[in-house]
Amino acid sequence: MNYEELSVMLKAMADPNRMKIVHLLSNGTLCACEVLEHFEFTQPTLSHHMKVLEKANIVSVDKRGQWHHYTLRAEFVTQFLVSMEQLLGQKKDDGGLLNK
Repeated sequence: MNYEELSVMLKAMADPNRMKIVHLLSNGTLCACEVLEHFEFTQPTLSHHMKVLEKANIVSVDKRGQWHHYTLRAEFVTQFLVSMEQLLGQKKDDGGLLNK
């Protein structure tokens, strides 16, 4: 397990707004304008949050003209789930803490 990479991911997701963005993107790619509909802040604030998530390799961005479309990186999802299992020393099917 790479503690440095995991720490960067956790720090990026520690903000409630960024955690909500990750949750929104778990359902598929969204345009920045679609993400912004779920928040009470400005587009520059959204850009800041997205840049933090992008630098942490949590999201990828596809620029189409003036629009930015964001996608949750599949590699992030896999790595995050594996890291959490390793960190907690449990797997979902071994009768450990995650089943109690």
